Amino acid sequence: MYSILLFFISSIYIFVIKYKHFLMMLMSMEAMVLAIYMYMFIYLSQFYSEYFSSLLFLTFSVCESALGLSLLVLLIRIHGSDSLFMFDNLW
Repeated sequence: MYSILLFFISSIYIFVIKYKHFLMMLMSMEAMVLAIYMYMFIYLSQFYSEYFSSLLFLTFSVCESALGLSLLVLLIRIHGSDSLFMFDNLW
């Protein structure tokens, strides 16, 4: 349990430190979602026998990652870089 918490906190740390690059932010957000999913799976396996909510959470996280990757492709096509300093010029 502590390793999952450490994984979550380290992904938050990477998210805060690497705020300039969109790809690194997406990867750290996916690590946070993975840590939350692992904790949810362990919690549900100990107390309940239903895994439907964890499957639903995993489905929404996959949709979120696909949306993030499409925004990354849009950003790289328009500006040629994933730097967030150019992100305000998108609109």
